[in-house]
Amino acid sequence: MKKIGFLSFGHWTPSPQSGTRSASEVLLQSIDLAVEAERLGVDGAYYRVHHFARQLSSPFPLLAAIGARTKTIEIGTGVIDMRYENPQYMVEDASSADLISGGRLQLGISRGSPEQVIEGYKYFGYTPRDGEDDAAMGRRHTVEFLELLRGKGFAQPNPRPMFANPPGLLRLEPTSEGLRDRLWWGAGSNATAVWAAKLGMNLQSSTLKFDETGEPFHIQQADQIRAFRAAWNEAGHTRTPRVSVSRSIFAITNDLDRSYFGRGGKEQDQIGSIDGATRAVFGRGYTGEPDELIAQLREDEAIAEADTLLLTVPNQLGVEYNVHVLESILTMVAPALGWR
Repeated sequence: MKKIGFLSFGHWTPSPQSGTRSASEVLLQSIDLAVEAERLGVDGAYYRVHHFARQLSSPFPLLAAIGARTKTIEIGTGVIDMRYENPQYMVEDASSADLISGGRLQLGISRGSPEQVIEGYKYFGYTPRDGEDDAAMGRRHTVEFLELLRGKGFAQPNPRPMFANPPGLLRLEPTSEGLRDRLWWGAGSNATAVWAAKLGMNLQSSTLKFDETGEPFHIQQADQIRAFRAAWNEAGHTRTPRVSVSRSIFAITNDLDRSYFGRGGKEQDQIGSIDGATRAVFGRGYTGEPDELIAQLREDEAIAEADTLLLTVPNQLGVEYNVHVLESILTMVAPALGWR
């Protein structure tokens, strides 16, 4: 059995061909899709976060709104770029959204991906310290965020406060109990997966990673997951970690599916560069008749290793079509593979 969620990139463009022509439309449709996905029995609604782009950006208002409209579905991100985040303010925002949802947030965080602008985090007021690059700064923000979520007091109270204080040092409020265990690190390499395991974070592995061995993507990703679990056990954590992988999977079940995805084009891994210097392998997509997909997906070692599968959805094609995409996988593919 696997948890199955969707991952929306939240694109919008004023083009007449787009089903999301404004930021307002993509936000409202993101909420509607989560509601409909919950009705179908989908386990999770996850959203990408990008700055300086016509995509979803500030996640917490959206996550809170979804939490207020739904009852059972997990609500998450994949991923929040920690180079841009104030850990203190993020604790308050994330905890508030988690409390509104009844403890259903699953926050994917990371160092982030290539950006739309040069050193965009500087416009948010963050600059790496001496001897630190931007990736290290993102990890530093992460460690601080994790520590703050433990809920321990650290701030000296005012002796003449406006409102009465509890005894001792003060912590940030609200701080949602249990959210610390529902953080995921988006790892692009084996080393960062191991780092996340040592800190007690769950693992999100996307459709790309550093090309560390030259092997097919799904094999490298499966090795990354095994390295993560080994490091987790070595660290002595008492709970069982979760691991998610993302895939683009489209079942061809009617003429509309065929018109959108019948030509294929991404059935092989691709080699490219993440930042102009780092060689990366980009995982293949899966498109075909349900029986074809079932046969192909049986061979994906990383999906077999993961407990959670996030299906990327073409959000600009509208809520109704994306519900169809998800329902096709849930009913025609997942049962045959033992995911349901």
